[in-house]
Amino acid sequence: MMNTRYRITRNPHDEQEKEVISLEECKLFFAKQADFSYVKQYSVRSNETVMTITGEFFLWSVLNTSIPFRYFEGDVYVAVSHELIYNKMLEVAQGLKATYLEG
Repeated sequence: MMNTRYRITRNPHDEQEKEVISLEECKLFFAKQADFSYVKQYSVRSNETVMTITGEFFLWSVLNTSIPFRYFEGDVYVAVSHELIYNKMLEVAQGLKATYLEG
């Protein structure tokens, strides 16, 4: 499976009257998930450098790695590179009573 970004949202067509997913709602939802932790920075390491991104991240711990689900402006974003991540993304979307879109 290729690395594809998904947006978990309640506004698939960006209507004027947005029903957004709130940060507080995400914090409550992810706090109930045993395999997620909340951080305000996420670091990506390569052979030559470390890039740190500031934001609202919910890290899913799976297979000795962390997969970032990023909250940004009323939506949650995740890069899917494996079927396990895709299935977790579906669970998160359902748990937040939201839908998901590629892109």
